Amino acid sequence: MSLVRCGLLMLCVPVAALAAPFAYVPNEGSGTLSVIDTATDQVLAEIPVGKKPRGTVVTTDGRVAYVSDQPGNRLVVVDLVNRKASGEVALGESPEGVGISPDGRWVAAAVEESNDVAFVDTGTGRKAFVVQVRGKNPEHAVFAPDGAHVFVSAEEGDAVDVIDVVRRAQVAQVPVGARPRGIGFAPDGRRAYVAAENADEVYVIDTASYAIVAKVKAGKRSNGIAVHPDGSRVYVSNGGDASVSVIDTARNVVTSTIPVGQRPWNMALTPDGRKLYVACGRSGSVSVIDTARAARIADIAVGKLPWGVAIR
Repeated sequence: MSLVRCGLLMLCVPVAALAAPFAYVPNEGSGTLSVIDTATDQVLAEIPVGKKPRGTVVTTDGRVAYVSDQPGNRLVVVDLVNRKASGEVALGESPEGVGISPDGRWVAAAVEESNDVAFVDTGTGRKAFVVQVRGKNPEHAVFAPDGAHVFVSAEEGDAVDVIDVVRRAQVAQVPVGARPRGIGFAPDGRRAYVAAENADEVYVIDTASYAIVAKVKAGKRSNGIAVHPDGSRVYVSNGGDASVSVIDTARNVVTSTIPVGQRPWNMALTPDGRKLYVACGRSGSVSVIDTARAARIADIAVGKLPWGVAIR
């Protein structure tokens, strides 16, 4: 291919496809979604998304976000191209964490007060079905990499509930430590990692047998989970220690601990795994970690009480 033709083809590629991914941060104290350019670590915009936004996911094309608005009992649909809310879906009382299926068809929202998970069809923009879970006070609903199962942390049930999406039913419950919160999966889906906040531990679950295969001692009030794209490391935020622990998945041991802002909560990695973005609620900021160096390289001021991070 000639250099001229190559240049012309490059001109045809949308600018968004060439840009670094954006990080989206729901701020439950200010009712906004902060937009961060991960190339510059600068905040580009603040999008109003309700009274108390929490769980947030982004479609694979980066054009739409879905944000749970806890007091509004709804899922807010956000047009990320025009950076404005474009719709909503009623969920139930006090929705929390949300997950999106790998194919983008479903958004699953954990609904606290009714102890269920609501499934929204992204094609129709409507709630399609609801699955009651046995655990009390569901916090996070996260799709396994195969898209066939959703793992749900039950804060007051000390367990993880497993939903079969095709059967639209709970098929298993895995007891874990006190107050389970964040959930992440190995890239091949064979392991799930669950942070138990009051146990200060991360539980490693074999997703085929639903057996606990390891327990890893983390920091104080372990909370959010993020798994590196190559599966070699798991990151856990420690809300009581203002730190993030790095777990070596081959040995299931903590290899380093990185100081971050106050009350670190939920987190997300860039697709290449080079940077980790950590929502630090009490600092009103997002701490950025260089994963190769296991070092904090920036703190980005966002809205009040950031709850988490979503990256397309």
